[in-house]
Amino acid sequence: MSTDTLQRAEAAVAPPEAPEKSQTFRRRPRISERFHHRLFIAPSVLVLLVLAAYPLVFIASAALTQSSLGNPFQEFVGTENFQTALTSSAVQNSLTLGTGYAFGVAAASTALGTATALALWRSLRAGAFVRTVLLLPMIVPPVIVGILWSFIFSPSGGLLDTLIRRFTPGSGTYAILSDTTWAIFGVALADVWEWTPLVVLLVFTALLSQDPEITEAAQLDGASGFQLFRHITLPMVAGTIVAAFLIRLILAFKVFDLVYVMTSGGPGSSTQVPAYLIWRSALQNFDVGIAATITLLLAVVVTVVTIPIFLITKRLRDD
Repeated sequence: MSTDTLQRAEAAVAPPEAPEKSQTFRRRPRISERFHHRLFIAPSVLVLLVLAAYPLVFIASAALTQSSLGNPFQEFVGTENFQTALTSSAVQNSLTLGTGYAFGVAAASTALGTATALALWRSLRAGAFVRTVLLLPMIVPPVIVGILWSFIFSPSGGLLDTLIRRFTPGSGTYAILSDTTWAIFGVALADVWEWTPLVVLLVFTALLSQDPEITEAAQLDGASGFQLFRHITLPMVAGTIVAAFLIRLILAFKVFDLVYVMTSGGPGSSTQVPAYLIWRSALQNFDVGIAATITLLLAVVVTVVTIPIFLITKRLRDD
């Protein structure tokens, strides 16, 4: 047997060499590196604690004690403030009104904003000027919006009064903001006018990010008009629309400026939304304990209402 044959036989029966360890393995960070990493994010954690945890602890402490504006935490009362708030018809009506108002305003803003965004998307040649004008209401401060719409609804020379006199002579005047039924709708109209541009901006951005090849392929297959919108466009921006509705819903729960400027919670208590009731309890009645309790109840309502919408948004985003 030749030497070459022996070498080939030994190579065949020899165990395979262990592969070299990859040089790209992830090195375990040393203690000093972990320390520097935690030190780097420490300011952000501290800011979060100061801006979120401290106010929450303060509100919870005020809700469990007898607290006034000038002398908080006088005496521990346990759940007495919660019992008072939950059995109060003013608090119950305010939370109910605020929830209905938030859903109505959010739905109207989302529907109008989506329709406007689709119109802008279909007519991109309209230019940036039209889109800028549509976004102006969102830039105007809420106090100015409240004053503007108060002038519009004014029964003596306002825009609405002028139109009523012009088209229905002899019908008299109609003060929407002084009517217990229609006052909340007047505030809602101003709210929708102010924040609908936010929905327009979000949905319009999502429409611009679509892949045009998908739309072109659907058009080649014969899809057009409503079919194209229902099966192609809407599924692609559905997550953004629901997210815009969620953002708009949270903003509507927080409305205070418009109510304060336009109606001051009246007439009666017909526009006394939770944020206004909290302000009134704390700064007019000087009862910080009840104000803190209403704040926590409102937080619970907002959490219960928004969690299902958040889950729907997450599911649409993942799909």
